[in-house]
Amino acid sequence: MRNIEIMIAREAPNTFHGRGSREMGSIPKYRNRKGQGLVEFALVVPLLLLLVIGIFEFGRAWMTKNIMTGAAREAVRLLAVPAPAGGATVANARAAVVLASAGITTASISVVDASVAFDPVSVTVTYNFPVLTGFIPGLDNILLSSTTTMRREY
Repeated sequence: MRNIEIMIAREAPNTFHGRGSREMGSIPKYRNRKGQGLVEFALVVPLLLLLVIGIFEFGRAWMTKNIMTGAAREAVRLLAVPAPAGGATVANARAAVVLASAGITTASISVVDASVAFDPVSVTVTYNFPVLTGFIPGLDNILLSSTTTMRREY
């Protein structure tokens, strides 16, 4: 029987690094690591939340930029092709309608139109994008701008 215990002891390493053997009630070396997972979680969660909120805000900014580009494109198209009278006023109104459909009401729209045949016309939409999460100092608003230029076709 003693030979079997010696063979087992040689084959399997002792998993307890304290004094004595398991039967004698020794305490493992790693007994003071009960709060380790909690501490690691507390260190990682703020970084993870910052990453998730950053992805969320970037997605909102990207969507807003795409809406602004669509508004500028529709407005400049009204100027580039033969359209009803009104020119820049009609283009401004169309861009404002597209922006308002997305809840963007404070954007500024600027139209550059020389009213010369085959010259380029352009519309620029500028918006001060509000960042929802204000926990990063100095990052309250981001200026977004979109310009579309087309050649007048008449």
